[in-house]
Amino acid sequence: MLGRIAAAWGLVGVCLFLASAIFKLAIISWQLVAIELELYHWLVMLLWVLFMGYYEGYQGFQKGFSPRVAARIYFLVENVTYKRLLLAPLFCMGFFDAERRRIIFIICLSIGIILLVQVVEHMPMPWRGIMDVGVVVGLSWGLISMLVFTLKAFFSPDFNYSAEVPNRQLRAVAGK
Repeated sequence: MLGRIAAAWGLVGVCLFLASAIFKLAIISWQLVAIELELYHWLVMLLWVLFMGYYEGYQGFQKGFSPRVAARIYFLVENVTYKRLLLAPLFCMGFFDAERRRIIFIICLSIGIILLVQVVEHMPMPWRGIMDVGVVVGLSWGLISMLVFTLKAFFSPDFNYSAEVPNRQLRAVAGK
């Protein structure tokens, strides 16, 4: 029972994290509607959206983050601890109970994102809005792909992604 609660909290927490960023950035992006954009603005926006869709959405989320998060959500059902229950969204994102290299990568990536956010916040319109449109596309792709992978983790026998939990922390899990 606690494992299902932890899995649900992990899924909801990660979804809320991504959805809140999408919502906040989408509000800023909508300010572009009131600005008369030049052709070069539209061209930059198109290229940025394609870039972010591919590199953040497809490469970053769909090929890496989303299947791993889904596997960790599924892992929680049979491998819950009180720490994992309480901090399920952070566990699912890989901030703890992961291989050392994964934790270091997640922390460095998070710091890098925070620094980039600080830089973009100081950009003038329309450039900030253009940057935010691309990020909204990438994050939206990520949220959707994470939900799809989570459904696959629970309902598809073909889901073969690792939760990347160190072997010493594994308990016997009933086979799918």
